[in-house]
Amino acid sequence: MFSQFSDPIPVAQVPLVPPEWDSVLPDRWDWHSLESLGAFSLWNGSRAVEQPTTLRLCASADEFFIRFECADRDIWGTYPSRDMPLYEEEVVEAFLAPGGEDPLDYYEFEVSPLGVLFDARVHNPGNRRHPGFTVDLAWDCNGVRWWAGIEAGRQSWWAVLGIPWRSLCPYGDIPAVWRANFYRIERPRDGLPEYSGWSPTLTPEPDFHVSARFGLLTVSALLKPA
Repeated sequence: MFSQFSDPIPVAQVPLVPPEWDSVLPDRWDWHSLESLGAFSLWNGSRAVEQPTTLRLCASADEFFIRFECADRDIWGTYPSRDMPLYEEEVVEAFLAPGGEDPLDYYEFEVSPLGVLFDARVHNPGNRRHPGFTVDLAWDCNGVRWWAGIEAGRQSWWAVLGIPWRSLCPYGDIPAVWRANFYRIERPRDGLPEYSGWSPTLTPEPDFHVSARFGLLTVSALLKPA
């Protein structure tokens, strides 16, 4: 599948949660046994980043799980409360929309190294921050779970999200195909920030709200039997 841009968008299959993981909290799963989705690159696609991010996904019929692992020589954050502007500091982000078309509406999730959550519903009719672009901070994802941890000795931190499908699709069938993108904002206090993602948005300046550049996910747990 190709977007309106010259570069193809990435495509990935989301594997099932291994059955032996059911009795363990997602922050303690053996995530490294799952294949990663490849290296993040700078938002404009020009190169790989200096401090890499590893992304792994899996899902059950009820919940979507996302794990970010971030190499980071200067881990920091100050915001203590949900829905504060975490994007002004260091953060990982997931943008999700049901179906395979370029979305006008999608959900945004962010987690900071301190384990603070930002969740919102975004309306983006122009595919960029044009008039009509709105972010609904009053929306909270019912049942969302999240974890984060700092591994100072390894100069890294991680974050895990568990997002109920039904909170994103309250009515009707939950589709097996989703549009999604995953991002990171890395802000070393002694250097320049890095804005990176799974699918580069290819904008002149950093901008993650380019829904035509969302990748395409097929969720194994949601596929209907033939």
